[in-house]
Amino acid sequence: MYRLFIIGKNTLTETLRQPIYLILIYTALLMMLVSPSLATYTLDEEQDLNLLREIALSTLFLAGLFISIFAAAGAVTEEIETGTITTVLSKPVSRPIFLLGKFFGISAAVLLAHYIGTLGLMMTVRHGVLFEAVDTHDWTVIIAVAVALLGGFLISAFLNYAYDWNFPSTLVLTTTVLGTFGFVFLFFIDRDWTYNPGNNQFALFEVNASILLLLAILVLVALSVLFSTRCNVIVTLSCVVGIFLLGLISDYVFGRFAQTNLLARLAYILVPNLQVFWATDTVYTKGFIPLRYIGQSAIYAFLYTSGILGLAVALFQKRQVG
Repeated sequence: MYRLFIIGKNTLTETLRQPIYLILIYTALLMMLVSPSLATYTLDEEQDLNLLREIALSTLFLAGLFISIFAAAGAVTEEIETGTITTVLSKPVSRPIFLLGKFFGISAAVLLAHYIGTLGLMMTVRHGVLFEAVDTHDWTVIIAVAVALLGGFLISAFLNYAYDWNFPSTLVLTTTVLGTFGFVFLFFIDRDWTYNPGNNQFALFEVNASILLLLAILVLVALSVLFSTRCNVIVTLSCVVGIFLLGLISDYVFGRFAQTNLLARLAYILVPNLQVFWATDTVYTKGFIPLRYIGQSAIYAFLYTSGILGLAVALFQKRQVG
C-alpha cells in the first residue's frame, strides 16, 4: 500500500506539472464563460437556461476526456518509451502495483480538474442567460470569477518568480482555493450584494449531474491507462475517443438489437454505455436525479473500471519495457 501511495502521489505531481493539464482546464473554464452568450437563441427563457446547462456539462465532459488521455499518455506511455519505467520496476515494485498507482494518481488529477470545472459550471448557471435587453449581468459572479482566475495567475506568477515554484501546478492549486472561496461567497451573497443564501440560484441538479460525469470520466481514465500500456499517444487518443463516441450512442447502435443479435449483445456489454452518465436529458423533463440512480451508476462504473484495469494489468504483465 505504501508503494501504491508513493506511485500515485508522484503521478499526481507530475500530471499537475504538465502544461497541457493547465491548458485544458483553463480552456474549459473560458468556454464556460462564453457559454451564456451561446445559449440565447431558443426564444424561451427556460430553454435558454437548459441549453446553458447542457453546453457547460458538455464542456466539462470533454475536458475530462482529454485530460484523462493526455495524463495517461504522460504517466504510462512516456515512461515506457523513454525507458524510465525500468528504474521503477527494478525495485521491489510489481507491475500491477505500478499500473494501479498510475491509475489512482491520474484519477486524483482528473478529480481536481473536475472539481474546478464544476465550480465553473455552478457559477455559469448562477449567472444565467441575458434573455432580454433590460437584463443585467450578475456582477457578483463576474467579480468572483475574475478574482479566482486573475488572482490565481498573479499569485502563481509571483511564487514562480520569487521561489521558483512550478507555475502550472501552483496555478491549478491557487485557482482551486480561490474558486472555492468564490463559490462560498456566491452561496451566501445574491446578485444585489445582500446576504441571502435562500436565493443563491444554485441547484442540486448540477452537483448530481457532475457526479455522474465524474463516474464516466473515471471509466475513460481506466480505458486510457489500458491503451497506454500498449499504444502511443495518437493511437490511445483515437481508441479512447472512438469508444467515447460509441458509448454515447450505445443504446441506439447496439441496445435496440441486443435481444435478437448475439454480436450486438456482446458489443452492448463490452462498450461502456456512457449514456447512463449523461444527465442532460433530465434537464428538459423533470430536472431531478435520484440518489438511487447515482448509486446504481456508481456500481456500474466501479465494475466496468475494475474489469478494464484487470485487462490492463494482464496486458502489461507481458509488455517488454527494457
